Parts: sequence; structure tokens; C-alpha cells
Amino acid sequence: MFALGCAIAGLGVWGAFALWFQLPGPAWMRGAVIAAWCLPALASLAMLAGWGGWRWTPAVFALCAALLFSWWHTIRPTHERVWADDVARMLASRVQGDEVLLDNVRNFTWRSETDYDARWEARRYDLGQLVSADLMLSYWMGPAIAHTLVSFGFADGRRLVFSLEIRREQGESFSALGGFFRRFETVIVAADESDIVRTRTNARGEDVYLYRLRLRPEQLRKVFLGYLERAAQVHAEPKFYNTLTSNCTTIVFELARRLSPTLPLDYRLLLSGYFADYAYDHGGLVQGVDFATLKRAGRITQRALATGPDEDYAKAIRKGVPGVSDDELR
Repeated sequence: MFALGCAIAGLGVWGAFALWFQLPGPAWMRGAVIAAWCLPALASLAMLAGWGGWRWTPAVFALCAALLFSWWHTIRPTHERVWADDVARMLASRVQGDEVLLDNVRNFTWRSETDYDARWEARRYDLGQLVSADLMLSYWMGPAIAHTLVSFGFADGRRLVFSLEIRREQGESFSALGGFFRRFETVIVAADESDIVRTRTNARGEDVYLYRLRLRPEQLRKVFLGYLERAAQVHAEPKFYNTLTSNCTTIVFELARRLSPTLPLDYRLLLSGYFADYAYDHGGLVQGVDFATLKRAGRITQRALATGPDEDYAKAIRKGVPGVSDDELR
């Protein structure tokens, strides 16, 4: 009976959140539907606890649950919404040997979160010139939660950042809880550092850390192409973002497992603010330097805020970062 009570309580809570995040209409209407959903769940729990009630209430709740799951499975991701400007377009790629042709690379100029110049570009990159990759963590909600980005560097000094993000509709904001309940679609953004990193440090006031990844040339290529592969999959078939299983950190872990299939699962994959610690413990960051030093030297926030519009942003934020060569900063 105890197990049945726990199952009813858990399903009742899950269903209430699912209805809140997915039902259309005003808040009062959603509240009324949630109350109607919770009533048979509470009555069932009361009956199981011996507090009276009708013996058939669990059957009524089971019927309500079946109807809820039937409705839940009709919710499908889509590309057809009125998207926010910064996620309005999807990355498209063509790979011909070492040559990569990209459409819809984002290169916005941000003055604030709401004041910006929108610019999408076509780019050409040579995989033979791929020389580095950096892990970036942008903190916006305390030390345990961060957004994870990977920036690839080329021999000619250009850099390209990949980021798996929620595809927000216009006027919509992120909710970690909503991410468990099919509230958002997924998009993979490719952008300039002066766009996707600068907006976090300068426009949003986030705290950003940069770490040089320890990858060989063939591994760099494999991870870069892995991002393009995932972007193509999302482009072909829309997918939901999930706070736990499909987010900005899990994609990095998935691609890293292609290089090292024995990488273990870890709580730091969920608490993404500690993901750099995980990468360090498994040999993914610069070796020979303790993690505390890497973290201290990798905090780029103040350098980013001090960088003028005419300075080379990528070079300025990497000054003093272990693993970054002097040639990169010239």
C-alpha cells in the first residue's frame, strides 16, 4: 500500500507540473484543471491511509492518469513558432573533405539583452587548420549551475563557438523546471565569441570561465563534426530540450564519450557548474597545473568587461589562461 501511495503522490505532482507548463490559457484556468486533477489523487491517498472515502477512487485516478498520458503523447516539438531573434535561424552545414561550409552563423552585436544588431552569416572553415578547443562555463544561477559552451580555434585566428540552447519563443524566458516538461525545443547555435560570450559577460552580467581542452588534432575534428551532426539532426527533426537528459552539458559529455567510451556518469553532469572539475579529473584539461589555478586564471569576466570595441576580444580574454600559447595572443 505504501508503494502504491508513493506512486499516486508522485504521479499527482508530475501531472500537476505537466498541466501547468503545457496547458494553454490563463493561469486561473490552468489552476482549475490542476485542482480537478489533484482531487482524485488526494482522495485516493486518503482512502489508502484509512481516512475514509470511496474504494473506487484509485480507479478514477487511474482513468484520469490514462487520459493525461494520452494527451501528453500528443505534444510534439516543432520548428513552426515565432522564435526570439537570437534563435530564429538554425545552423546548416556542408562538409566536403576538409572544407566546411556553414549557413546561419550568428554574429550579433549586443549593447544590452534587448538592444542589438542582428546578423547571420555564411562561413567557410578549413578543418585542416583546426588547432584548439576551449571549454567555457557561464554562471548565471549560483556556483552549481552554468551554461556550457565549446569554442574552436583555427590557425588563422578565427574562432567558432557551439552552444546547445533552448529555442525560446518571443517574450519567453528560460525555466529549469519547465525544461523537464517539454516546455522548450532545442537549437544548436554556432556563433562568434564576440557575440555569444560577450553577451553573457557584458549584457547579461554572467560570470564566465575558460579552460583549454587537451585534445589531439583528430579529436578536435571529431568533436567539431559531432556538433555539426547534432545540429543537422535537430534541423531535420525538432527535439525537446530536457533539463536532465538533453542540455548544454550532456552534449559535451556525449561527444567526449566518442573519444573515450569509458567516461563515467557523474553528478557533475547535472550540476553543470562543476563540469570543469569533472573534465580536469578525467584528463580533459591542461595537465601539470592544479585545478584551482586553472579556475582562477580562466575567469575571463573582468578581462571581457575591460575589452574595448576595437580590441581583439578572443585574444584579450585568453591572456594568462594556461595552455594558451604566446603565438595565439600576438
